[in-house]
Amino acid sequence: MIRRLIVSYVLLVGVALAAFTVPVAFTLTTQLRGDTEESVRREATTMALLFGGGDAPARQALARVAEAYADETPGRVEVVSADGVAVPPLPMPAHPADAAFTKALRDGRTTSDWGDRPVWGPELVVTVPAYAQADDRRIVGAVRIRYATEELSDRLWRIWGFRAFLAVGVLAVAAGLGAIVARLLTKPLRQLNDMASRFSDGDLTARSPITGPQETRTLARTLNQGAERLDTLVAAQRIFVADASHQLRTPLTALRLSLDNIADGVDDEFVREDVEQATAEVVRMSRLVSGLLVLARAEAKVSAPEPLALWELVAERLSVWRPAADERGVRIMLIGSVDERPHVLAGPGNLDQVLDNVLSNALEVSPDGATIAVRLTVPDGETAVLEILDQGPGMSAAEQSRAFDRFWRGQGLTGRSGTGLGLAVVRQLVTDDGGTVALGDTPGGGLCVRIGLRLSPRPGAPRNGG
Repeated sequence: MIRRLIVSYVLLVGVALAAFTVPVAFTLTTQLRGDTEESVRREATTMALLFGGGDAPARQALARVAEAYADETPGRVEVVSADGVAVPPLPMPAHPADAAFTKALRDGRTTSDWGDRPVWGPELVVTVPAYAQADDRRIVGAVRIRYATEELSDRLWRIWGFRAFLAVGVLAVAAGLGAIVARLLTKPLRQLNDMASRFSDGDLTARSPITGPQETRTLARTLNQGAERLDTLVAAQRIFVADASHQLRTPLTALRLSLDNIADGVDDEFVREDVEQATAEVVRMSRLVSGLLVLARAEAKVSAPEPLALWELVAERLSVWRPAADERGVRIMLIGSVDERPHVLAGPGNLDQVLDNVLSNALEVSPDGATIAVRLTVPDGETAVLEILDQGPGMSAAEQSRAFDRFWRGQGLTGRSGTGLGLAVVRQLVTDDGGTVALGDTPGGGLCVRIGLRLSPRPGAPRNGG
């Protein structure tokens, strides 16, 4: 927008400058041409009067004037008598019978010829008739002045060159002033854009200064009011989440403890089996409540992504899950180059929750003695890819298309005890951080969860050009 404003401002100044300068330059050019032609014609007329005297002294005077004129000006004089012969002591013209001489001798017409070029040719040719002093109707000859226009061309270039140089200077100043004015005009818009960028990154405290013209002040005030309203709603949602967490988890925990106590004091096998089924449902309900709370926090977007060391975080979460895997003989291994220790952008705790959900599903579907591979790659300079590959039963294409739907549970091992929220939570957290998640097949059977995360510069790393 700044560039367009500058271009518009410069174009406006350029049009105004052209409207003023070009006519003035044409006027000066016309005036220069007219003054030169008038001066040459006046000199030729004076010499024609000397020629009209007819006596030898007059012709001698004409010769001296012609010689002096040739010495002091870029012009030279040619004279021809009425019968087309030379006028001593002046030399004979090169073309005494051309059209201009013919018009002067026969019709008494004065002619001016600037040449065939757009402005003028290499010389101005002025031809005037000479009348006898005793009889002003009798033509006794013609006088011609050939005036070289080289000096006129130099003056013409100075006229146009000065104005062109002045125009370039004025346009340069206009561009500088236009840049200053454009930045001042767009400053409120840039402040609004900065606020919108911070707001989209999760900074709900971002506000825009109310400055600039009335329109931008009104827009800034409206956006600030909307931000205040949204901040209030998010704060209310946080309070609700905290209250719901306490109000839902506490009775479920108490109910589970009560069922455990009942199970410990009951000897009837049928009653114990019913109590264990009720306990399993309470556990599943607790996991469901936890998943819903995680989704509520993720949808609230209460935190902005920040740089995290992906390799170290993944290694830490795998160390947490290895004891549970060792109990079933399942091997968990991390694959990746030791030189690629990328930092990615993620909200605090989001990747921990993502890895826990994916590893929990992978461990649940993996048979005893299987291997869960976690592979970390950086295929380009913008994304880090984390792949979790298991050796479970996998999913069909139809199941993969619905796996991220809330409360959808597949027919595999996770379908019997899952809540249907694990992968929905994963997708919500990853996409909130600007990443992607997809499912695929593992060679040899199994499921591959592929997570793409935005790369971030290492903390303290030098910036380009820094």
